[in-house]
Order: sequence, then structure tokens, then C-alpha cells
Amino acid sequence: MDDKQIGQGLSVSNKKDVEGIFTVINSVEDVISLIQGKAEGKICYAEQAGTTMLAPILGRISGVICQTGSFGSHLAIVSREYEIAAFMATKVEFDLTELNGKKVKMHTVENSDRGELFLVD
Repeated sequence: MDDKQIGQGLSVSNKKDVEGIFTVINSVEDVISLIQGKAEGKICYAEQAGTTMLAPILGRISGVICQTGSFGSHLAIVSREYEIAAFMATKVEFDLTELNGKKVKMHTVENSDRGELFLVD
């Protein structure tokens, strides 16, 4: 079965395809639970491009997706430094609550800055 595209945004960092578990970050408590648990293999989604909240786990996660932001956003810059996949200004066309905990793939269209998010079967 084919993967289903569920979103797209601006690919601002590592252009390699990355798969991981979609994890919604709404609060500092969500980050703390990843620090205490397993952050590795997670693709974290945040509404705001806030580096301060995600900083403690950036070196451990597989990717980050933000609803807001651009190439010049602090989170985009830091993601490039950590060499992790990052999509900014991303529109996800799937219920975030249902998507939380599911396997997704971040893909950058060849020779472009268009990032595509897929639900992996």
C-alpha cells in the first residue's frame, strides 16, 4: 500500500528522507516526557517555531515540523546545525490527535525546498 500524503511545508534543513513517530509537542511537560523517555526516532510537531522549548531534545529527535516559521526562524537555523530534518510553515491535513504516535515520513522534493509529510502504512 502507498504512503498517504498528509501535509506539506518548507523544507529548511537536512534534505534526506526521514521516518519516525509523529509526536505533538504542546507543552514543556511533553518535552520532559521525551527527555525522560525515548526521544530518538521521534518527529516532533509544534505549532510555534520555538527553539527554547525543543532545545533539550533537538540532538536526539529525527525531525521537527512547525506550523509557522521560515528559513530564517531560529528553529530552522538550529535544525541545520544539528543536521536534522525540519519543515516550517507546514500545513498538516490530518487530525493531529489521531496522527500522534503514528509513523510518518518527511520527504523533500528533489531540487526544491518543498517538504512533504506522509503517513506510513
